[in-house]
Amino acid sequence: MIRVAILGAAGRMGQALIRCIGASCDLQLSAAIEQAGHARLGADAGVTAGIPPLGIPITADFSAVKPSDVMIDFTFHQTVPNNARQAAEWKIPMIIGTTGLLDIETAVVQKSASITPIVWAPNMSLGVNLLFALVERSAGILGFAYRTSVDETHHVHKKDAPSGTALRLAEKIAQGRGQDLHQVLVHRPEGTGDIPKDETAITVQSFRQGEVVGDHTVRFENAGEMIELTHHLESRDALAMGALHAARWIIGKPPRLYDMQDVLGLTAVLE
Repeated sequence: MIRVAILGAAGRMGQALIRCIGASCDLQLSAAIEQAGHARLGADAGVTAGIPPLGIPITADFSAVKPSDVMIDFTFHQTVPNNARQAAEWKIPMIIGTTGLLDIETAVVQKSASITPIVWAPNMSLGVNLLFALVERSAGILGFAYRTSVDETHHVHKKDAPSGTALRLAEKIAQGRGQDLHQVLVHRPEGTGDIPKDETAITVQSFRQGEVVGDHTVRFENAGEMIELTHHLESRDALAMGALHAARWIIGKPPRLYDMQDVLGLTAVLE
């Protein structure tokens, strides 16, 4: 059995991960970590996730992670660096699904990945990661004959905009067309303003509605036609299953910073 520690265990993604671990035959929850002062500290992780008790209490004691084979982090960007440092110290492989990291926080993750293997991806869904590959290939084929845009819609509780997934989709467009994303990205919060007519621009529009888990559409458009590639996320369980797929994959891998394209073998396909 692979022993998995969940960081952010009482959050939406933490609960989804715990439910999926409980339904698996090769994974075992080894620790459920939350921030100090959280209302669910001491509660059984299984009960919190809506499944039968697992005998693992939610705790703020990070040392509970130490016996684990892999840790999965869906916390906040401010806490990820310390979590990554601890993973490196204990040589525990790590999966990070948290987005919105600052440059200084990203640097800590990169340094930690030189000591222990880390998979870090803005979206763990297998379908979204296939979309990343399709978008990069499509952008390379279509080039600058088409205007490009990315629409992303998430629940009203989401704090970062654009979403990490939308930014990665924009990066894939830029990579496919040989561009520097920082020079061509145009962000339209809540869809304000018109999409630029400049075919070199990459426009990202962000929408926040109700409890939408995550919808992303990439659009290639010119005067003659429009091509849309869309992914609709029905449940956070899709993200959880992808993260657990990565957790199985990373065991025994050499230290390095990986993403889900590596996990799924899509990097080699694109090359």
